[in-house]
Amino acid sequence: GLVGSEMCIRDRSLTVPLKEVKERFEEEHPNVEVQLESSGSVEAVRKVIELDKRAEVVAVADWLLLKNMMYPEYADFYIKFATNNVVLAYTDKSRYADEINRQNWYEILKREDVRFAFSDPNKDPCGYWAVMIFVLAQLYYDEPNLFRDLIQTNTNIGLECDGSHYTVLVPSDLAPTTDKVKIRPKSVELLALLEEGVIDYAFEYRSVAVQHNLHYVDLPPAINLGDPSYEDFYQQVSIKLNAGSSREKTITASPIVYGITMPKNAQHRKLAIEFIRLVLIEEGKEIFRRNGQPPLEKALGYGNI
Repeated sequence: GLVGSEMCIRDRSLTVPLKEVKERFEEEHPNVEVQLESSGSVEAVRKVIELDKRAEVVAVADWLLLKNMMYPEYADFYIKFATNNVVLAYTDKSRYADEINRQNWYEILKREDVRFAFSDPNKDPCGYWAVMIFVLAQLYYDEPNLFRDLIQTNTNIGLECDGSHYTVLVPSDLAPTTDKVKIRPKSVELLALLEEGVIDYAFEYRSVAVQHNLHYVDLPPAINLGDPSYEDFYQQVSIKLNAGSSREKTITASPIVYGITMPKNAQHRKLAIEFIRLVLIEEGKEIFRRNGQPPLEKALGYGNI
């Protein structure tokens, strides 16, 4: 018989490699159909914990969402398994494409005729990491007005400073206030805006830029959220999602690490475990490596595995 296993999966950042894992899994289990469902990581978790949607596996772009929102009430364990970092993606059509580099990218973004985009921080980790990168860049380049000039001037996102710690405030009714910035629910939706020339630059995962053959600025490790050795520097910045509402949630910047779990409401538990195992063994690691998401040398598990 046919067994439907719904997987809540983040946008392209995870969909591309997990589609390959799905195909391999279905070869090994010819009577099983794996149903991939793509959404922002925050939304994927909320589907399970707030909307009571069934899933056998939940995979997210930020393992802390599993630790803070699902464990231990909605899942018995969670596993950290792969990494990524944020880049500034662009095409040949982007204004000043021949000038931009890791030293001047924020100056290019400030130019009057340049438009850029990031995904919605309230729904998508790539969005909240992108916004936190502007604060990290302000500190790294010693440019005290960088966040104000690029984010606060063009959106209703705020910033608080308590001594040496910065907190970004993202309201529930997040919106651009000028036409310089575009915001979409998922980072994958920014790709169409780039291709159509609606925007010049988009904050994306490095893996997405690689998978879609985009040009990109490799941001310095101190701000790209991909280098564990800069964890202390990253942690100078936090972000409040849905600030001021009953759904307010604070996340502190940390190195990007993907997480995967099996929710307690999974019906096909044995299959879910086998699917997760396929992600973690060498065969799965190679799929992620090829897609620009280097696996951790050794996956790290927490809870009752």
